[in-house]
Amino acid sequence: MEKAREDVRNIAIIAHVDHGKTTLVDSLLKQSGVFRENQEVKDRVMDSGDIERERGITILSKNTAVNYEGTKINIIDTPGHADFGGEVERVLNMVNGVVVLVDAFEGPMPQTKFVLKKALELKHPVIVCINKIDRPEARPEGVIDEVLDLFIELGADDDQLDCPFVFTSAKQGTSSLDSKKQEENLKPLFETIMEYIPAPVGDSEEPLQVLVSTIDYNEYVGRIGIGKIGRGTININQDAVLLNKLDPDKKEKIKIGKLYEFEGLDKVEVESAQVGSIIGIAGIADINIGDTICPVDHPEALSFTKISEPTLSMTFSVNNSPFAGREGKFVTSRQIKNRLYKELQTDVGLRVEDTDATDAFKVSGRGELHLSVLIETMRREGFEFQISKPEVLFKEENGKKIEPIEKVIIDVSNDFVGSVIEKLGRRKGELVSMTEPTGGYARLEFTIPSRGLIGYRQEFMTDTKGNGIINTIFDGYAPYKGEIPKRTVGSIIAFETGESTAYGLHSAQERGVLFIGAGVPVYAGMVIGENPKGLDIEVNVVKKKQQTNVRASGSDDSLRLSPPNIMSLEEALEFIEKDELIEITPLSFRIRKRILQANKRYKSKK
Repeated sequence: MEKAREDVRNIAIIAHVDHGKTTLVDSLLKQSGVFRENQEVKDRVMDSGDIERERGITILSKNTAVNYEGTKINIIDTPGHADFGGEVERVLNMVNGVVVLVDAFEGPMPQTKFVLKKALELKHPVIVCINKIDRPEARPEGVIDEVLDLFIELGADDDQLDCPFVFTSAKQGTSSLDSKKQEENLKPLFETIMEYIPAPVGDSEEPLQVLVSTIDYNEYVGRIGIGKIGRGTININQDAVLLNKLDPDKKEKIKIGKLYEFEGLDKVEVESAQVGSIIGIAGIADINIGDTICPVDHPEALSFTKISEPTLSMTFSVNNSPFAGREGKFVTSRQIKNRLYKELQTDVGLRVEDTDATDAFKVSGRGELHLSVLIETMRREGFEFQISKPEVLFKEENGKKIEPIEKVIIDVSNDFVGSVIEKLGRRKGELVSMTEPTGGYARLEFTIPSRGLIGYRQEFMTDTKGNGIINTIFDGYAPYKGEIPKRTVGSIIAFETGESTAYGLHSAQERGVLFIGAGVPVYAGMVIGENPKGLDIEVNVVKKKQQTNVRASGSDDSLRLSPPNIMSLEEALEFIEKDELIEITPLSFRIRKRILQANKRYKSKK
């Protein structure tokens, strides 16, 4: 007989990037007594990866659990970036309700809409949490109206529209049901979760069913499948079978090696677990996302959320530049291939395909950020490789070419609205709406082909003098919109191998903006700057000043060099053209031409 487990609640915290999800989880952990009184706890404790901490974003969803008055609340902290939306879609299967976080000033943003739509489709009850209520410019009443408009737009039913609103400051660890006055802890939020989020319901006597929704990896026990027990009870050393709804041939006999439940930030080993619990299962070598664990005598696979397809691809290849192998530890095609295929085990949004060339692999992902995080991770692990310009994945439908379209929401000062509309218009963007500015800012909404956004963010930052905020989200496919103009600047290319000198760079800097300073090793065919005139030009930056015995007044003045423009990985990805590659090594990355020799480049253009 089905009955509710009143001692458990399963929730996911979903929101747009930077609205304070991970900070709120910090406060929930602290106030539920997970840490000792005198324990030193760093901020955003759930963001465990180096890249997550540096960039201040969540990349992989994380599980944790807190105890509140005898009830265990399993909490899943999810990513806020559209590129990692696949993570959010999956984890919503594990929970019985969601807490949607909305910034008290910014209001609902594209990713809020995306994750909320998924939660409403699954008929999950929603608690709306208006966060950062202590911001001086907070406008909670306006944000409540915007959230309710969004619910109506997404087709929420009456029960979902009656959702409770909680006002919090995750940083201060305070909350209340009244926007004017904050209580000194998160008790109002805990109480709302207990009252409004239903307990998981299931029958512990029925045959077991566990749907694996995420994969964790541990050097000691290997892969750990994480999922919710839909029905039945699971025990250590139990015989079971592994099935997959999308792969009917998969039917593998397994033995449950280790079982974990979540307590605070730790995984705690348990002997058995009941229906409604979120558990980790170790000891199964090829457990995958979307698999179902069932008893041997009652195999019944559960269906699984279809993960959105990738929209962007780039080629990873073996580094063949003159400096190959100097800085990297893993440089061969076999090592790069194994690493890419290993990534597929935990990242469902990624695709890796072999190409005709034995030393190149086509890697497809959900966006530039998705792929750049993979590149950065591999670089830190000691890999050395080359990557090509990101390309959009087109599809055919009824004989017509269709392409991915993004929805872009831009918050920008009124002074820059004109230049933003003009630039996006050139890139085939269409202005959908423009809301009345509040406090000198306007909000513009566009639809634009994904390829129109490649290379735009850098330009956007320049056009808005660093004051604009741009957010994008995938918005489906539409017919091909036609050619988009290429970048307007050309490359400054080194034509001799050696070390750059101040004397050589001084004459080169008059041609444009340089990417390197003096004393940097360069090779023929390496891109060392950009030329505003739009043509590729070659310069000698390794030449030294010839010494003579003749002194001349004024000619020996010290040379003044402009500071070089040091690009980040994303900026370099946006800058390069089809005939260029980025060489990635653990210590540096360099932009280069595909064909290094000048005369061969000239011939290939002809």
